[in-house]
Amino acid sequence: MIKIYEETLLYDFYGELLTDRQKTVYEEVVLHDLSLGEAAEEFGISRQGVHDMIKRSTKALKDYEDKLHLVSKFLDLKDKVHQIEHLTDHPKVKQLAEEILEEL
Repeated sequence: MIKIYEETLLYDFYGELLTDRQKTVYEEVVLHDLSLGEAAEEFGISRQGVHDMIKRSTKALKDYEDKLHLVSKFLDLKDKVHQIEHLTDHPKVKQLAEEILEEL
């Protein structure tokens, strides 16, 4: 899986389990591509502090996935719905598959 896609999915599923400070810093650096120096200046901490916070937050998100497997289940379900959509010619089944994929 592409790293930014993986990080985004992990954050989407488990981001609310991080502290408010971790969420804010993680969003700015990982999701909004703020540099470590820019984040350090914005949040009043060192570049090393930002780096460590991102590293700890990423580890926490991966640990949640290792225990709960929500992202892998989501991706598996999405793949199965795509397969259903491609294996049928029935318009109603295709429509339902598309609706499910939109909701995911």
